[in-house]
Amino acid sequence: MNQLTSWIEANPVVGPVVAVIALLLVAYLAGVVVRRLVLRSIGRLVTRTRAAWDDVLVERKVFSRFAQIVPAAVIYYGLPLIPGLPDTVVLVAQRVAAASVILFVAAGISAALTAANEIYNRRPDAQDRPIKGYLQVINILVSVVAFVLIVARVIDRSPVVFLSGLGALTAVALLVFKDTILSLVASLQIAANDMVRIGDWIEVPQFGADGDVVDLALHTVKVQNWDKTITTIPTHRLITDSFKNWRGMSEAGGRRIKRAINIDMSSVGFLSEEEIDRLGSWELLFDYVADKRAATQAFNVAREVPEGVTPHSRRLTNLGTFRAYALAYLRAHSDTHKDMTTMVRQLAPTASGLPMEIYVFSKDTDWHVYESVQSDIMDHLVSVLPAFGLRVFQDPSGSDVRALTEGRS
Repeated sequence: MNQLTSWIEANPVVGPVVAVIALLLVAYLAGVVVRRLVLRSIGRLVTRTRAAWDDVLVERKVFSRFAQIVPAAVIYYGLPLIPGLPDTVVLVAQRVAAASVILFVAAGISAALTAANEIYNRRPDAQDRPIKGYLQVINILVSVVAFVLIVARVIDRSPVVFLSGLGALTAVALLVFKDTILSLVASLQIAANDMVRIGDWIEVPQFGADGDVVDLALHTVKVQNWDKTITTIPTHRLITDSFKNWRGMSEAGGRRIKRAINIDMSSVGFLSEEEIDRLGSWELLFDYVADKRAATQAFNVAREVPEGVTPHSRRLTNLGTFRAYALAYLRAHSDTHKDMTTMVRQLAPTASGLPMEIYVFSKDTDWHVYESVQSDIMDHLVSVLPAFGLRVFQDPSGSDVRALTEGRS
């Protein structure tokens, strides 16, 4: 021991080096103690509670991030206690340790914000009011503040003095953070006006997006299209550009069916008495035919229209009767919404026939059910057309041309 003491006194550098190594060892042991004792105790305590938020804090390693402060703090406060170290070395090492503490605090706050978003998303109303964008803004502010404090600590200047020197860089900062500023303003407007929520079905033709919103962040909105692809849209473009949100349809509880059947106008005509009797026996047309028959007879009698004079008499048409049947069929259908608009109307005639449009709402807004209801209605109406003496118009196909050619030959 005497020889070791003499050797250390003869080599003054050895003492501080040994002390620094010992300080680093103490810092390492302090980190081990925190991780193995404190963090494990917190983990066991969390598993015993019924609350879910503390589990998220552990999963997101919030406590682990803050625990990294302990070794840096030990080094920061232990360096001045070592005799023989140059002041410059102590000053530089303390600045690095202080910067590390600030960095670990910022990392812990960032992890806490991520955990807060996950905890909030477990609320039933989280999709209506997402906070991810706001938390990202706070995270950016924390990162900026941490950067300023770290730089100020390293150069040993007041953060106020450092910030005052950034005045000349304001224009550059605005250019660098232009998208962030636009996205922040857009996020505030989207949230204030409740324009988009997670789970909404939106259409943004400019980006080819047509599907459900799966993520609503500060800079981007992710839409999962119906083909399962993902379209990423800048958040501010939802403010500057137009888009369609189908949430109103889902909330209303009815989805519109709007289809037209093109009627061959050469098949439109008056109904004979036999056809009127046959159609009047149908349950959906019983009241209509009875009312119309009485109205037409009263009209013809009042104007003394001679019997058999077709142009001057009022008679039932197969197209009008079919329109009445289609309307009654839609109103009686079990899958149509009775409190919403139900209508069958004629559109302007075209070279492709006379469009008869079906306008009704299904009770179920689910895509599969909606398409099934829509197809069932169109199947039935197209199939029942021949019973009214009507034909569907369609362009001639190859078989039609071949049949006509064979008939002439």
